[in-house]
Amino acid sequence: MSNGDHVISLSLSRRLANLLVEDGIITQAQLGEALEVQRAKGDKLGTVLIGKGFLTEERILQFLSKQCGISYITLSGMPEIPPEVIATVPEAIARQHTLIPFNKTSDRITIAVADPLNVLILDDLKMMTGCDVRAALASETEILTALDKYYKGVSSQDALNDIVKQSQSSADTADSIEHVEEEKEEESAVSVERSAEDAPVIKMVNLILANAIKAKASDIHIEPYQKDLRIRYRIDGVLHEQPAPPKKFHAAICARLKIMSNLDISERRLPQDGRLKVRIGDSEVDLRVSVLPCAPGEKIVMRLCDSAGLSVQLSRLGFEPEALSVFNRCMKAPYGINLITGPTGSGKSTTLYSALSSLNSPEHNIMTVEDPVEFQIQGINQVQVHAAIGLTFAAGLRSFLRQDPDIIMVGEIRDLETASIAINAALTGHLVFSTLHTNDAPGSITRLGMMGVEPFLSSSALLMVIAQRLVRGICPKCKESYEVELDWLIKLGVPSNQLRARNGKVALHKGKGCDNCAGTGYRGRQGLYEVLEVTDSVRQMILDRASAKEIKETGRKQGMLTLRECAIRKLLGGVTTVEEMIRVTASDIEG
Repeated sequence: MSNGDHVISLSLSRRLANLLVEDGIITQAQLGEALEVQRAKGDKLGTVLIGKGFLTEERILQFLSKQCGISYITLSGMPEIPPEVIATVPEAIARQHTLIPFNKTSDRITIAVADPLNVLILDDLKMMTGCDVRAALASETEILTALDKYYKGVSSQDALNDIVKQSQSSADTADSIEHVEEEKEEESAVSVERSAEDAPVIKMVNLILANAIKAKASDIHIEPYQKDLRIRYRIDGVLHEQPAPPKKFHAAICARLKIMSNLDISERRLPQDGRLKVRIGDSEVDLRVSVLPCAPGEKIVMRLCDSAGLSVQLSRLGFEPEALSVFNRCMKAPYGINLITGPTGSGKSTTLYSALSSLNSPEHNIMTVEDPVEFQIQGINQVQVHAAIGLTFAAGLRSFLRQDPDIIMVGEIRDLETASIAINAALTGHLVFSTLHTNDAPGSITRLGMMGVEPFLSSSALLMVIAQRLVRGICPKCKESYEVELDWLIKLGVPSNQLRARNGKVALHKGKGCDNCAGTGYRGRQGLYEVLEVTDSVRQMILDRASAKEIKETGRKQGMLTLRECAIRKLLGGVTTVEEMIRVTASDIEG
């Protein structure tokens, strides 16, 4: 069970937390650190302890079950719960208190609860059912999954159908929207704004956002076509199509999202960017909104910014041990540039924020210039790029040098001016972090040269270059082994000395598909990191204007693992699959 995938529902009392220390599960220092975070952010103590990596959700649940004198169960490993058992507790009560019945005899009902301290609900259920009610502790995530499964909660498609029916019973404004949009531009803007405030449209937008957050999507795509509307969620790096309302609601949905993002609803010819914040339960989610005019209408893409996932321990990101050692060494250098490269959505922001969080202390003046500021960190001065008024990466970075910084983070090096200022900052005693867009780590050095950066400058300033990707992990709930031919893996570039074969076959793993992973076989993602340390030999190659291929070979000789080699380790370690390795990384074999 991944620590980052679940959030415990319990608000641990200080007494229970002290018992964790007494039992040796956490240290007093870890408790003190968690209490400081709790006071600063207001999160639940159990959530903070898990988020910090001090203990797993399973471990804390086992501890709580012991302290409360009830058993700890795993719902996913149980047989199907009979309908007559589910019927003993009304759905409204089950969802309100995050519980579900899973066993019943003639005079006793056993329920799985996420909060064992909520003893009053047990008395209420006893009076309601006339049976003795016993509780067992289970993961909140598993209970919520079981609630959706057994109570046959309204599906996205059913919910949309109900909303559409509601809209038909009132004035059919959606039909008039489409007509006015084609005929009269001025009237269209007024009409669309009015319809955007209609209850059915608000419910549609809320449903789209809530389902995306529930599915742990990173992006929402709302795409208009000639006759229909398509909605897709990017989950673990892959797009999945979702139920969508009729095309006639598109304009009203766009207007509603623009209103929520403080954008101009009357402007439908130019791209617009904004952001909004929504609250789901006790948590808040920031969304970056991008509106792009297309031929059939405006396409909207929303990036969900999970602040909890942007600042995690470096050891939990997926670094191989030797790569993490280089990263820690270069990250704590007094000056120089550390570059991170990769495509959009490859986890660069998470790596940068995690590094800055580990360096964040009262002794350091840390300043960042970003576009956008995805996550605000206490103790770090963050500047939002605003190109329209002249606040570019270069302008912000130039001002930083007059603010007595120790550590600087530049969201992206896009041009020679930004690169030159960043290098000058690194050469004058500042530690600089930034990102670049290239396919691999050695290619970043070539990219700097193409921008016009002189080799003697980049060779003097660079400390390390990291290329990273995200690979989907196998779902732990439905993970199973299977065998493949040894020769087949060797043809894919897997070194034979890393393979443990039996009768010419090698055991690998894959996900069968279950409720926990929505039938995909994958749950969560792990990072692949190609870490090139700029040693003296690499510096000399930069000065000699060596090719990226030559630098790559030198890097591998000094211990650098390529993205494919990192993926192979994850494959053989049972973390991911062959299909993911091939999808995410390129072969190191030439030709």
